[in-house]
Amino acid sequence: MNKTGFGTLNWVVLIIYLLAMLGVGAYFTKKASKNTDSFFKAEGSVPAWAAGFSIYATTLSAITFMSTPEQAFLQDWSYAFGNLSILLMVPFLIKYYVPFFRKLKVTSAYEYLEERFHPVMRILGSVLFMLYHIGRVAIVIYLPIIAITSVSDINPIIIALIVGGLCIVYTFLGGIEGVIWSDVIQGFLLLGGALLVCILGAHYISGGWGTIAHDAVTNHKLISGYDFQFSDLSRFVPLIFAGQIFNGLYQYTGSQDVVQRYQTTSSMKEAAKSLWTNGFLALITIPIFYGMGTVLFSYYKHTVALPKNFNTSAIVPYFIVNVLPAGIAGLIIAAIFAAAQSTVASSLNAISSCAVTDFKQRFFDTKFKNISDVTLARLIIIGSGLLGLALAIYLMLGNTSQTWNLFLAITGIFGVPIAGIFAVGIFTEKANTPGVLTGLIASAIITYFVQAAAVSPFIVSCVSFIAAFVISYIISLLTPNYRKNIVGLTVSTKDQDYVK
Repeated sequence: MNKTGFGTLNWVVLIIYLLAMLGVGAYFTKKASKNTDSFFKAEGSVPAWAAGFSIYATTLSAITFMSTPEQAFLQDWSYAFGNLSILLMVPFLIKYYVPFFRKLKVTSAYEYLEERFHPVMRILGSVLFMLYHIGRVAIVIYLPIIAITSVSDINPIIIALIVGGLCIVYTFLGGIEGVIWSDVIQGFLLLGGALLVCILGAHYISGGWGTIAHDAVTNHKLISGYDFQFSDLSRFVPLIFAGQIFNGLYQYTGSQDVVQRYQTTSSMKEAAKSLWTNGFLALITIPIFYGMGTVLFSYYKHTVALPKNFNTSAIVPYFIVNVLPAGIAGLIIAAIFAAAQSTVASSLNAISSCAVTDFKQRFFDTKFKNISDVTLARLIIIGSGLLGLALAIYLMLGNTSQTWNLFLAITGIFGVPIAGIFAVGIFTEKANTPGVLTGLIASAIITYFVQAAAVSPFIVSCVSFIAAFVISYIISLLTPNYRKNIVGLTVSTKDQDYVK
């Protein structure tokens, strides 16, 4: 495939965006430096709409920006049914999960696991999260590198430094508040960039939206009868819906980068608003990102053919760099970087909050009394960021393939079981430490063998969650009960009124 130069005007637009992100981090530096409550919780001062935008931008990475249109380009919109699961999840989260995290007043989600079970569960949950997210940082940086460098002559090391290095700097400076407001800017940019691709793509097609609609219907690019046939589990809609619920439960209940947002608002009512904001954004993602794939299908069907043996993972950046006008292309490439950076920055801040809260404050406070929590958090951001960046460059030099499938497998093995542990702790009284520890380990083992043979990543998610929950509960019934009393924890007045 012939590669295209990026162009001076595109670089100017991209550099303006990057400088703006640095400016946001610098703006919040003084406030973030006050104490850990400021650095990790923003002192509960973030507006609900901004927290919701941040949750949305955190869960939507550059992988989504490129792989969702690819799915619609190659098949149809069947995966969009997974997005609809947010309509069930938000009320469920607001009623059962968020009150738990807020009444515990946790900085780290895994503080709950200690209150409910034992310190070992807190340590295990926190360690798994940190290791998982360092790997996630590497993959989120790496995938845009291989996609963009496959269609342009931009140096891959430059992309790695732009996405990863800049994230380290502004996360280091601005704490969670800097990350959240950066997420807001990046959220608007990635949505606007995707919408712009749809509009300009339709403009370049003879017949415009009429041609696109005709192609979508005649080629079954929206939905088809195959999506409801059990014989093809890779696109079976009920499985997609169920699997995305379990994936979502991990993101919203067992993953520190999202749970941390619940504490950045002033009350339970504001936290609920932030989740509804995120839910609305998740729904408008459907027509924008899946629509992008359908538009590109029509464009390359009628306007110009793709190169032979084209890697469809690069379909979005290929269109941007080769078709869109200079300046606009730079803006949308900035949107891809924004999608990556919002995820990376959130991961780095969450890793540092777990390290400080779950380890330094809980076990080693006296040994590290000469270093402040904020200073330690910033050092951890640098260390974990550089490690993730190094792993991304390693993947790039090794020309690693199928990393997205690897990422989904790791999520199913090490992420979703944690959501099962949180659920069995919140919804059952019999769950105890031996039970959940056995359930966590057994679920990881079972999921490892299932993912090797699974035709759909959503099967892995379903098996992982159900195994963790069921095995934890059964083993708890068979072992002596050990459960800390978590009744009577302090709940703020505002939250009490909302829960009532």
